Amino acid sequence: MSFVLILSILVIFFLIELLYFRIADQYNIIDKPNYRSSHKAITIRGGGVIFCLSVLLFFVLSGFQYPYFTIGLLFISIISFLDDILTLNSRVRLIIHLIAVFLLLHQWDLFNMPWFWLVIASVFVIGIINAYNFMDGINGITGSYSLLAVGTLYYINQNVVPFISSDFLIIIGLSLLVFNFFNFRTKAKCFAGDVGSISMAFIIVFCIGQLIIKTNNFSYILLLLVYGLDTVLTIFFRIMRRENILEAHRSHFYQYLANEKRYPHLLVSGIYMLIQLAVNCLLLFYVNSSYLFALSLFAIMLISFIGTRFLMEGKKLLLLTKEDK
Repeated sequence: MSFVLILSILVIFFLIELLYFRIADQYNIIDKPNYRSSHKAITIRGGGVIFCLSVLLFFVLSGFQYPYFTIGLLFISIISFLDDILTLNSRVRLIIHLIAVFLLLHQWDLFNMPWFWLVIASVFVIGIINAYNFMDGINGITGSYSLLAVGTLYYINQNVVPFISSDFLIIIGLSLLVFNFFNFRTKAKCFAGDVGSISMAFIIVFCIGQLIIKTNNFSYILLLLVYGLDTVLTIFFRIMRRENILEAHRSHFYQYLANEKRYPHLLVSGIYMLIQLAVNCLLLFYVNSSYLFALSLFAIMLISFIGTRFLMEGKKLLLLTKEDK
């Protein structure tokens, strides 16, 4: 992809985002703070719509490459955007999400494989989508973490093993740069919204799935290790406290740092990105090692994360129910 084309796409994305801001202002597509929020000001919601649009642009420029993935992304992005502005029935969302997952599995050509691979892949997709949506709660975290993931995938594609179109990753990266320009700041101009976090999760899970299928190396799932640890451990601690894990909350560690400890949002986002960067570097350095290395890295990160949470939050906050307290 030429420099002129890259610059042109970057300008187009800026114009699209600015146009969306005007539409959002006119139709009151905003995020109002509530008791679960980590922000205090009314902010435009749905700025992450640019992620889906970037894939559609690539789809046209590439001669309609990855059609089933693109259709699935379009479905899941539309339903997520409607949910941002209307709050849809959960059953409707679930049906559309399952259709999108079905299309993604078809893009991966998994229906010719044993049924248990379909189950594993479905859990993989749905888990990452939910983790990404749960983790999108403070300025900069979705944009910076996703840009790191896409940047790492681009490096792997160029230097380790080709598994996807480089132009695809470049265009997604450009959309993230534009989004971060408006979101990675003390007072964000916009939030990603469900349309942004869910569509970006769908994009990244597609890329990582392509990589795993190409290499038969499941270690690459560690490219999302930090998000995964925060999400899974938060669910575990909520179960230990006998809370309803389906109810809205702000129990994630990043939320604790931003809300209770009053750490600046961008600092918390930067910490998460830098820790994941360290994991990615270790993973790339030992990419041809046995699964023992990946399991060891996972175990070290898990123990470190649990220890940090107990050190900062304490046993009372993490494990005790309201009645016990």
